[in-house]
Amino acid sequence: MSKSQLTTLCYIENQDSYLLLHRTKKENDINHNKWIGVGGHFEFGESPEDCLLREVYEETGLTLTSYKFRGIVTFLSDDDPAEYMCLYTADSFTGTIKECDEGNLEWIKKSDFLKLEHWQGDVIFLKLLQSNEPFFSLKLIYKSGTLINAVLNGKEIAF
Repeated sequence: MSKSQLTTLCYIENQDSYLLLHRTKKENDINHNKWIGVGGHFEFGESPEDCLLREVYEETGLTLTSYKFRGIVTFLSDDDPAEYMCLYTADSFTGTIKECDEGNLEWIKKSDFLKLEHWQGDVIFLKLLQSNEPFFSLKLIYKSGTLINAVLNGKEIAF
């Protein structure tokens, strides 16, 4: 069975930091060596919230107790099928962080994110999250790994 083209991504917040995953452990990982939030592909029958809670628990060992659906991000890249990502933030959780089989989890100051290796489009949606933008739709178009176009709520934006 192929992977769903529906995914979740969550930026778990603790004061001035995000819990980020440095993707270093999986083979053939499109996100290899990038720093990203936690999340993954929907499984059969899951709602966005089901996927969010399962993926966060599987990758971190944490159970989210307060989270918010912030936007939907459409990724287009070369000839790959479109990916639709449900973007969340969370500010409360229980549990203890465990080792992740996809990379290393680390609390990173929000102001330090730009110093890390990341996708160009992540900067756009992280700024939207930090400015408390109302629910948004963001379309990011990549060509050979480089962001070539960004459309926010139906309007092209500079990046």
